[in-house]
Amino acid sequence: MNKQRRGILLSILDRIEAIKADLESTRDDEQEFFDNMPENLRDSQKGQDAEDAIASMEEALSSLDDAFAAIETAIG
Repeated sequence: MNKQRRGILLSILDRIEAIKADLESTRDDEQEFFDNMPENLRDSQKGQDAEDAIASMEEALSSLDDAFAAIETAIG
């Protein structure tokens, strides 16, 4: 791989890290929102929506980790 393409991939890795940080912060905020809900609201649609959002963000973080690892492998 030439220097230019390696540089592009390294830039992509930096952007993935920034996206992960933003996503982790958002997930943590949503988790805190859920954790601070009264018990009766946790069982409501609002609570279920929060749990679903947290699970989706966890899945997205896992996918970003996979993408990061694959790009690292491509760089060598």
